[in-house]
Amino acid sequence: MRTVTVVGASLAGLHAARGLRDQGYDGRLVIVGEERHRPYDRPPLSKAFLTGEDPTGEGPTGDGEPDGGLGPLALTGPEDDAELDAEWLLGVRADRLDPAAGTVGLADGRTLRTDGVVIATGAAPRTLRAAAPPGVHTLRTLDDARRLRAELRAGAERVVVIGAGFIGAEVASSCAALGLDVTVVEAAPLPLVPQLGERMARACAALHAAHGVTLLCGTGVATLRGSDRVTGVELADGRVLPADVVVVGVGVRPVTGWLEGSGLALDDGVLCDEGCATALPSVVAVGDVARLALPGTGRTVRAEHWTSAAEQGAVAARNLLAGTTVQPFGALPYFWSDQYGARIQFAGRREPGDTVRIAEGDPDEGADPGAGFLAVYERDAVPTAVLAVNRPKPFTRLRRELARAPRLAAR
Repeated sequence: MRTVTVVGASLAGLHAARGLRDQGYDGRLVIVGEERHRPYDRPPLSKAFLTGEDPTGEGPTGDGEPDGGLGPLALTGPEDDAELDAEWLLGVRADRLDPAAGTVGLADGRTLRTDGVVIATGAAPRTLRAAAPPGVHTLRTLDDARRLRAELRAGAERVVVIGAGFIGAEVASSCAALGLDVTVVEAAPLPLVPQLGERMARACAALHAAHGVTLLCGTGVATLRGSDRVTGVELADGRVLPADVVVVGVGVRPVTGWLEGSGLALDDGVLCDEGCATALPSVVAVGDVARLALPGTGRTVRAEHWTSAAEQGAVAARNLLAGTTVQPFGALPYFWSDQYGARIQFAGRREPGDTVRIAEGDPDEGADPGAGFLAVYERDAVPTAVLAVNRPKPFTRLRRELARAPRLAAR
């Protein structure tokens, strides 16, 4: 291959580019990014960045600066850039892929000829059907976080977070740390049940009340009030929640619209085999946009986790250069979330019907949520996943045990 184009200047895209160089690819490497920033770390955006513990974001945009003005969020530096030897096309969106012609089209009219493509366009936040007046935010990018942070510092007192998933919970935690009045609205009867199961989801949800945050479950949003500025959230049950700032965290959708008509199979992501390879020659996908086959199950999975995005790149790069899948992606799913001073960690693949064994602590009603616990999910007495709140050392040990026997977690 003389040219490989990575579409998405993201964590996943960056690791794929590094994987290509690490495996000896010395051809032309082009990285296309819709944002004007080089790759940066997103997890802090809902946490330390909002509370002000991380000073990044108050300075200039950083044009011409080695790290793009990203400070500690930057994932690359001058030495990394030299090793990558890539052409960066930032602030421009890819809007079409023509595999037959071997081209990637850009929204500014340019066309890139390429022999290989890494799709790493990630996911975009879902929005509400209701019109969103000023003061309503989603949080996905650094620019999103800068806008939200500025409004939280501009005298906001009441914040409503719509959606109690991990991003919503982390934003609520940060707003509570700033001394704001916070209400979280969740349409489901209980947040995080698909990921954690009812008992463990209830234990994690208890963190909100323990830190003065109101959690309202089982009701949706009817409309957002306000014209020049948001003033409240009207719920489906008729209640109205006053709000100076609203944050919408109701999930994401993979960015695949630009791939329509390319011949790629799309179904809530780009369908791939177990090694990130698509059905089209010389096209692979990584990160939030990739839906991988899960060996031995007949299922496909799309992981919206930092670890998966970072680890898929090397596998995809190897298979792209080989022209076929010579290595599957077999890493155990892992994610974490920091809320209200607690570290929540999860590894493995939980299935409905798995039983839960409490190995440490007490997660049940009445227990102090911050005291923490360690829970092991089991199927036929075989561990499939592990969840910990403030139990990092035993969690790490059990995670390693699961990783050494991934067939037990994936069957």
